[in-house]
Parts: sequence; C-alpha cells; structure tokens
Amino acid sequence: MRAQNSAIDEPGIADPAWTTAPARDTGPARAAGPEPVRATATTHPGAAGPSHPGAAGPSHTADRPGPTGGTERAGRTGVGMAALGVVFFSLTFPATDWSLRGFGPWTATAMRMLLAGVVAGAALGVRRVPLPARRHWAGLAIAASGVVIGFPLLTTLALQTSTTSHAAVVVGLLPLTTAVYSSLRTGARPSPAFWGASLAGAAVVVAFALYQSGGAPSVGDLFLCGALLVCAAGYAEGGKLARELPALEVIGWALVGCLPLAVVGSALALAYEPVTLTGQAVAGLAWSALGSQFLGLLFWYRAMGLAGVSRTSQVQLAQPLLTLVWAVLLLGERLTPAAPAAALAVLVCIVVVQRTRA
Repeated sequence: MRAQNSAIDEPGIADPAWTTAPARDTGPARAAGPEPVRATATTHPGAAGPSHPGAAGPSHTADRPGPTGGTERAGRTGVGMAALGVVFFSLTFPATDWSLRGFGPWTATAMRMLLAGVVAGAALGVRRVPLPARRHWAGLAIAASGVVIGFPLLTTLALQTSTTSHAAVVVGLLPLTTAVYSSLRTGARPSPAFWGASLAGAAVVVAFALYQSGGAPSVGDLFLCGALLVCAAGYAEGGKLARELPALEVIGWALVGCLPLAVVGSALALAYEPVTLTGQAVAGLAWSALGSQFLGLLFWYRAMGLAGVSRTSQVQLAQPLLTLVWAVLLLGERLTPAAPAAALAVLVCIVVVQRTRA
C-alpha cells in the first residue's frame, strides 16, 4: 500500500464512515467456534451487518473515499472543490469594498452574518437536519469565531485604510498559517518539501505585499494579521469537523449559531452608522454574504473534508492573484508589473505542494 500524504490525512481526524466489524454468528452451524474476522470487512456505522464483495448494497456512503484507491480520487475531487471555493473567495475583498461605499464597516459585517445565517438556516430547515452532537459544539464555535465573525470584521476594518490589492496579498499568507495551526492542532507532520514549498509561496506573497505598499506597514496590516490568525483556526477546526459532518452542517450551524449576535449587531450598527443604498453597495453586501460567507465556505469545507486541511489550504495561494485581477476589472486599481511574476511563482509552489509526498 502506498504511503499516504501527511498533508492530506492528518492524524486524529476520524472518519466515522469506515469502521471494522466482526462477522456475526447467524446460527448453530458456527457453534464450534467464532468465525475469524476478515481484515477487509467494513461497514457503515448504521449498517445491519458486515460488508463483503457479495453483499447486497453499498458498504459506505457515496461521498466517502473507499479503503482502496478511493483516497487519491477523493483528494483530487477535494482540490477541485477548493479551487471553486477560491474563485468565490477571490471576489470577497472587491465585494467588501463595494459594500463599504454604502454601509459602515460594522453594518456591513453584521448584515453579512445575518443574511448568510438566514440562508443557512433555511437550507438546514428544508433538509430537516438535526442539531449537531454536543461533541461538535466546541469545534463549531471556533470555526464560527474565525470565519463568520473574526475574519469578516477584521478585513472589513482593514479595507477602510488598505487597498484591495494590498489586503489580498497580505491575506495570501493564510495557507501557511492554516497549515501551521492544523499541524499543531492535529499532530500532523508534513514533509520538509511540503513546508519548503509553502514557505516559498508565503515569501513570494510577503515580497509582493511589501512591494505594493512601499515597505511601510499600515494600521490595516494589524487588522489583516489578526484576520490571518483567527481565520486559520476557523479553517482548521471546520476542516476537522468536515471529516465527520457534511459541509452544509459545518458552515450552516456555524452561521445559525451566530444569528442572535448578527441580529443585535445589525440593529445597533444601523442605528449608529449612516446607510446609502446604491446598486454597488447592495451587490457587494449580497455577494459577501451569499457568495463568500455561505457558498464559498460550503465548497471549502467540503474540500477540506475530502483532501485534508493542509493540502486544501495551499490551493488558496492562487487567491491573491485572482483578487488582483478583480481589483483591476471591478475597482479600477492599477496592477503593478510584478503581478505576473508573482502569479507564476505562486502557481509553481502550488504544483510542488500538490505533488509532495511524506
């Protein structure tokens, strides 16, 4: 059997869809002694009996990787979903910039949570999803604190003083911070080549950020650094949960859990911050809530559940360059000549990371 990529399969993340089970004694003919347990017999937790090549019905759910040959296929599917999530995320900063043209930062953040939470609650209600088990509450709380509250608020505050392009390249460090947090949290030990490629990609992002800002950090950079830390925790904890729960339940319950705070925050923010309803402001708020906060994270957590936190996080190295393109097309910002070189270097790092083996 091939060695598994430590960047994909972090230890300590259990997959409940795969558990070994002994063969059942079905009659007196087996009274002479217990039947030996076959190492290849597997069953779903809710199955009535063991699964074997001749059993009627599948032995696992359709969206779970099989014990032989399915892991790599699931990893490729996860990377594809991660790429789709990154496309959604790449529009977050331009959308936030648009929303700030009509809403204050606290209003934009609270309304973003509120709209996404209502949609998530409706989706969970239609599917009649039961409440999560108590053992999942702590992980959901950390995920919500990072991706529903902390990251949106801190980046929105940062964009009051930072350009979209500058914020995009600083937040490009997120894949590395996510990998570090995940490694510390789960005990995973990615290979030296994995860390080398990740650090190289991060170095490219830092160099590009310093070039864009002229080497002088701003107040917005402090907000962005804080956003990196809380979002890394939210990604890693949510990705861990996505190995046990469907992605809709992970991001759905994280958003629904924040609804009381979103309602109170929206009411207070609307009372103290002026609002100017324009097409751009409304479109920006709608995308940041539905595209980034809900759909983007739905694809992202599904990807982490399939491919692992560390491997998925590296796909996000491409996000800053995509955001720069949107900044030029949607916001009219001027793109520096260094962007194509940075894009090529980052893409090379992604290829190296994806091909790295433990």
